[in-house]
Amino acid sequence: MEPALPPRESGRFVAERSRDVFVEKEGVHRAAEMFYSLRHSEDLTASGWRKANPLAPAATSDQALNWVFVVDTMNFSFWPEGEEQQCEVTYKGTTHRGYMTLCAAITRAMGEGIAITDPEYFSQMSMEELEHVLRSDNATLMPMLQERHRVLTEGGCVLLEHGGSFRSFISQAGNDAQKMVELIVDKLPSYRDETMYEGKRISFYKRAQILVADFWGIMEARGEADIPNLDCLTMFADYRVPQALVYLGALRYTDTLTQALKNGELLKCGDSREVEIRGCSIWSVEQIKEHLHKLVQERDGQMCNINSAVIDFYLWPYAKRHHKEMAHIPIHHTRCVYY
Repeated sequence: MEPALPPRESGRFVAERSRDVFVEKEGVHRAAEMFYSLRHSEDLTASGWRKANPLAPAATSDQALNWVFVVDTMNFSFWPEGEEQQCEVTYKGTTHRGYMTLCAAITRAMGEGIAITDPEYFSQMSMEELEHVLRSDNATLMPMLQERHRVLTEGGCVLLEHGGSFRSFISQAGNDAQKMVELIVDKLPSYRDETMYEGKRISFYKRAQILVADFWGIMEARGEADIPNLDCLTMFADYRVPQALVYLGALRYTDTLTQALKNGELLKCGDSREVEIRGCSIWSVEQIKEHLHKLVQERDGQMCNINSAVIDFYLWPYAKRHHKEMAHIPIHHTRCVYY
């Protein structure tokens, strides 16, 4: 089997052939202008990681690295079947939904004395134990519990084979971001986010790249963020950020695709429309980054070190903050372990 194109090249490949999703140059430039105005903001640095992960343990603790591994390994498919069917987790008086239910549940379990960040424990934990850890405040369970159990125990076994912690596992990549992504994808099947499109094997590696970016965020908080090749990371192709890109005018869906999504059609993993949404999202952010770097060079006479991962770090909470204004833009839904 031929190796998959890396995410950036996959994004370009898809964008050049897409029939239902298009990268819009004018919208890309407007988005780049927005990021130019924010170029000195902490929100566009890795140090913004703590703000985006308020439920994580202190970054100075190695437990934070294992927490990130546990959360990122189960970081997929939180969307509810209906608005009235939302899994909810309350922690210290705050009720969380979506991705934050997972963060809250893991941190809640730690407070209850459950060794949920210890690979010795989570590599062997039972389905019933994970159901207890991820329990909801209401009758709506977190989706895909069996899949979450499978990938977490699998991940724990891999860590035990490589030193017993995420830090020891990832150290095999020599602190190089690209090698880290390759290592994760090679050793952890649930992170192998690949598919076929127009006769070519392509990749998105959403969760693998997030895991590397989160590792970077923790090391940045420790003052140890000397990680080469971070620019190899693309945006993390999910279902929330594409909505923000459409809202900003950097992406455009055909009327046919928009109507299908508004009608609630579920897209299977590997459906050409699903692939085009994710691939064009990657290429859209690459174009935003490129134009932003050009603006900084032309106007400020400086090099710009804002990468695609940082742009994604900004866009995901941006989409959450502006969800009412974006309500008319449908989100695509695909049940899978990749995002």
